[in-house]
Amino acid sequence: MDNSSNADTFEQDLRNIAMTTLSSKLLLHDRKAFAELAVKSVLRLKGSGNMDYIKIIKKPGGTLGDSYLAEGMVLEKKIATGCERRVENPRVLIANTPMDHDKIKIMGSKVKVDSMIAIAEIEEAEKMKMKAKVDRILAHRPDVFINRQLIYNYPEQLLAEAGVMVIEHADFDGVERLSAVLGSDILSTFDDPEGAVLGSCGAIEEIMIGEDKVIKFSGCQRNEACTIVLRGSGAHILDEAERSLHDAICVLISAVKNHKIIYGGGNAEMRMSLAVDDLARTMSGKQAIACEAFARALRQLPTIICDNAGYDSAELVTNLRAEIAGGNLVAGLNLYEAKVDDMKTLGVTEAFRVKEQALISATEAAEMILRVDDIVRCAPRQRQ
Repeated sequence: MDNSSNADTFEQDLRNIAMTTLSSKLLLHDRKAFAELAVKSVLRLKGSGNMDYIKIIKKPGGTLGDSYLAEGMVLEKKIATGCERRVENPRVLIANTPMDHDKIKIMGSKVKVDSMIAIAEIEEAEKMKMKAKVDRILAHRPDVFINRQLIYNYPEQLLAEAGVMVIEHADFDGVERLSAVLGSDILSTFDDPEGAVLGSCGAIEEIMIGEDKVIKFSGCQRNEACTIVLRGSGAHILDEAERSLHDAICVLISAVKNHKIIYGGGNAEMRMSLAVDDLARTMSGKQAIACEAFARALRQLPTIICDNAGYDSAELVTNLRAEIAGGNLVAGLNLYEAKVDDMKTLGVTEAFRVKEQALISATEAAEMILRVDDIVRCAPRQRQ
């Protein structure tokens, strides 16, 4: 099989894993669309697994099917008044510094003056300090200035007059992501223009998503960056879609790192249960009882799957156990038709790493509970 066929097969496996992971509360066609979004965003990371490069934003309006993947980063802020709305191949300076000293702000102190002229002199001194700071910023020759904190009118005016696009009050998460994808330092002092590292990208522009204006960073230096824009009719639907999509992306990142997949539909749990049952027959004493209990616990997952779907779990789980014990190692539960079916044909797969971690975590939790010597309980409240 050639490399292109291997890549296509791997992508299909990732789609199957995403479909399995996505919440059953989503409609089938929405799950297919979200699975495609999750796979495309994870493959853009090229194996790095850095989720900072994937941003999910929620915009009410439309339907879940209107959600899409935008290349680059989208920042939910607006460009300052008087600045260009689009700039190409800019030098981007990202800062975390106060830009609000053009007005008198003396906290917890008293200043006595004998005239309004003295107040004007203090204000003028503050403005000169701010102008000096803006001059130090302009010495870096940026085309775009992004600050995590507020930017007051006077420094904003000075920067706009110098032809610099100004973006203020970018949240901490947004600044960190932009620093990563644009390849820029986050500056708090501006005394070393030669040593500072400024970011770059293909274009920065203000666009409309729904009824809101946002800023899009295209052609980022780290091309792995992307933004998933979720659309939906209400906040509750968007919250559920975000949680489901985030879970799918985390599972896919684990699958990409490990490249190992297993069949779903209760197949893995039933095969492990049968293997533990075989081990229990070779043991004696209380160890055998513990192994049998572990095997029963593993069989609970396909049982719960059937119960949640409203089917007869006793019959389906027994049929599944018989199929796997008979040598059909790809058998699993097909809950669309309430029968045992071929998981390889249906494409129901799960990430091996996620299943392994879930099993280890559950086992450790059970061991911790068994080690507890006494039960901690609250004293019953006395009735008056």
